[in-house]
Amino acid sequence: DVQLQASGGGVVEAGGSLRLSCAGSGFAFDDYAIGWFRQAPGKETEWVSCITRGDGSAYYADSLKGRFTISRDNVENTVSLQMNSLKLEDTAVYYCAADNTGWACPDRAVPFSDWGQGTQVTVSS
Repeated sequence: DVQLQASGGGVVEAGGSLRLSCAGSGFAFDDYAIGWFRQAPGKETEWVSCITRGDGSAYYADSLKGRFTISRDNVENTVSLQMNSLKLEDTAVYYCAADNTGWACPDRAVPFSDWGQGTQVTVSS
């Protein structure tokens, strides 16, 4: 079974940083693209970032470019999301998800077949 475990959330002041981690088990981790999504209270799920299988190309939501960095370690079976210069509007539950339907990185939730539980990120003023 594909299992994903997201961690690293917490409370941070605006302008601070957090590093989220997504640990995978039970599947060939390097054969999957891994994406990060977030959902703020009362809002729809938002695609945040994704890293491909193979060459590990990284993609970001336009609004997050320059602040967030995604990376993967296929030996440790983890994907990290480094979040810097956090803003109040980054407050959300963050989820990681896995997709192996192709070599590209989906920028929407539907192709991702397996999801981890979320980790709460709260940015305070």
